[in-house]
Amino acid sequence: MADGRQRRLWRWLRRGALVLWPLLAGLLVVRLRYGGGGTDFPERIGPPLLSGDALEVVANLPTPPGNIAVAADGRVFFSMHPEGHPRIKVVELVGGEPRPFPDASWQSPRGEDSAGKSLPFFDAVLGVRIDRRGRLWTLDHANHGFGQPRLLAFDVKSGALVQRCDFPRSLVPRGSFLNDFQVSADGRYVFIADSSLFRLDPALLIVDTQSGRTRRVLAGDRSVQPEPYIPVVGGRKMRVFGIFTVKPGVDSIALDNLGDLDFAAVTARRMYRARVTDLVDEGLAPATLAGRVEDFGDKPMTDGMSSDAAGTLVLTDPGHDALQLLAPDGKLQTLIRDPRLRWPDGLSFGPCSAGGATASVAPAECLYVTCSALHQVIGRTPGQIRRAGPYQVFRLRMPRPGYAGH
Repeated sequence: MADGRQRRLWRWLRRGALVLWPLLAGLLVVRLRYGGGGTDFPERIGPPLLSGDALEVVANLPTPPGNIAVAADGRVFFSMHPEGHPRIKVVELVGGEPRPFPDASWQSPRGEDSAGKSLPFFDAVLGVRIDRRGRLWTLDHANHGFGQPRLLAFDVKSGALVQRCDFPRSLVPRGSFLNDFQVSADGRYVFIADSSLFRLDPALLIVDTQSGRTRRVLAGDRSVQPEPYIPVVGGRKMRVFGIFTVKPGVDSIALDNLGDLDFAAVTARRMYRARVTDLVDEGLAPATLAGRVEDFGDKPMTDGMSSDAAGTLVLTDPGHDALQLLAPDGKLQTLIRDPRLRWPDGLSFGPCSAGGATASVAPAECLYVTCSALHQVIGRTPGQIRRAGPYQVFRLRMPRPGYAGH
């Protein structure tokens, strides 16, 4: 009898090992590929120029917002962060409440047109921007490229779709992460950061909306690569289940109004910039373009980024609940620090109240900030995410103005 029980026990153990060892091997592969980092990021925080009293609450939300774009007339648009698993993906703030934009039908699959082609819809939108022609652009990473990544533009006044770009797998493969982007002043070029969180092949995408051509540039260059630091926000190391480090490639991206595109990975120690004229020059060889990228200043661990009209960059600093300023000459200065800035994420200049200037090139004196609190969202259940709310959109009057929507 005892021998029979022992034989059955060994059979169960062997069967368990057949299941367990592949699982452990898989976890080891994930840990080796995605779990790197551990060194503390250099401490880069100073006395703030503004006190927390400068923050004005624009909205309290039940789930985390993503990026934000404010029109010249004060209309506020933002994405609901995909990590919060929202039912509504893109909204306009109306009377302090988020309403689906352009309408509710866009927030889930919309079926097919008369030719049998799938109609566009919002899948996993994070990036939003308003250009100086009054168009709201949305960037859909489509669950890290496993759906159909696309770039859409809408007329803000009518809500009509006016531009569509569906990216092929050759440019945006599975495992990519179309994160944030900027639109040139004339609306022709769109510059996109592919953070490539899972594929680990970050790059910039440049879309020529006039020709319809998209190019992938600077892949493999140090300017788009993360460095071996683990983001620490709110005392939490951003390592999911102890094996996957949240360490995206190029993420922060801004047009600085001086003719440069500025960009960097979240965990990069330095900010980089390239002339827009170089980036859009299709005749430049990859090595030549890479050689013209400039390393110009220390930065904190960043996420969102914008630029004022003088070319000073505004950087979110989630690790310190802060916003920082990076001048064109590389000087770094803390703008504001407050515990309510829980993972400051998206930034947009805009008027300080509704009914602002009607001209898109008029200076906008306030900066709008979304707080996604991703350290309390990533890897959490829907119930935990709700309990960590509400999530805020703030604004503050800036020392120098910028341009609405950027």
